[in-house]
Amino acid sequence: MMHFRKMIKNNKGATAIEYGLIAALIAVAAITAMSSMGSKLTNTFNNVGNKL
Repeated sequence: MMHFRKMIKNNKGATAIEYGLIAALIAVAAITAMSSMGSKLTNTFNNVGNKL
């Protein structure tokens, strides 16, 4: 019975999964932002290059 109670109270696995999901969400947001910023930066450098 004590072993069963310990299994119910153990939240380490759930916490690790939650942290993994948060890290994945942050990674997706960062990739999206960098991709958008990268294309804008390319356009800026092309405009500067053309004006030179």
